[in-house]
Amino acid sequence: MIPRYLKIGIAVMSLAALMMGYFAGRERRLARQPETAAAYSRPVAPPPSGATEQVTLYVAYDDPGVLLPQASVIPLSGGRQQRAEELLHALMDIYMAKSSPHPFGPGADVRNVYLVDPSLAVIDLNSTFAGGHRSGILVEELTVVSLIETLTSNIPGITRVKILVNGKEQDTLAGHADLSRIYEAASAGDLFNQMQAQ
Repeated sequence: MIPRYLKIGIAVMSLAALMMGYFAGRERRLARQPETAAAYSRPVAPPPSGATEQVTLYVAYDDPGVLLPQASVIPLSGGRQQRAEELLHALMDIYMAKSSPHPFGPGADVRNVYLVDPSLAVIDLNSTFAGGHRSGILVEELTVVSLIETLTSNIPGITRVKILVNGKEQDTLAGHADLSRIYEAASAGDLFNQMQAQ
């Protein structure tokens, strides 16, 4: 027969071990949460000072493999460069949403849009955008044409678009879509029309 004090001691130590396990697991979960939240958060820019305007965003839909125009009302600044960045950030908000029809990896973003001359726009994506992008001809082309069509249809005078990654030229987006070239708005429009016809 086991003495009573020994039974009580074993019960107390078992309870202490269970409590330590519970609190250690809880701390591990809490330690992971800020990391996950940081990975999915995008920097918050100050709101544009301009009035809201109706624009057309060209949104990619993976399931049918199409690009569809979507009317949206967003605040836009007066300057062409700022307007270009605000348009692409509005498009990114759609792609980064939980219910996105064309999801991007966590942390993907458009760093800047530069207007090199009145007709040439340079879109600078962050490295997470390209590094986390799904590989495949259609999904990559949908992304490229979505960016180009959204920009050229809303900013008059832009007829050519170049895409960089982290300020540098890159051969492809994720192995397929050609980023080494300068896209003519007309050729991107032709590709958009071909996607609609499929």
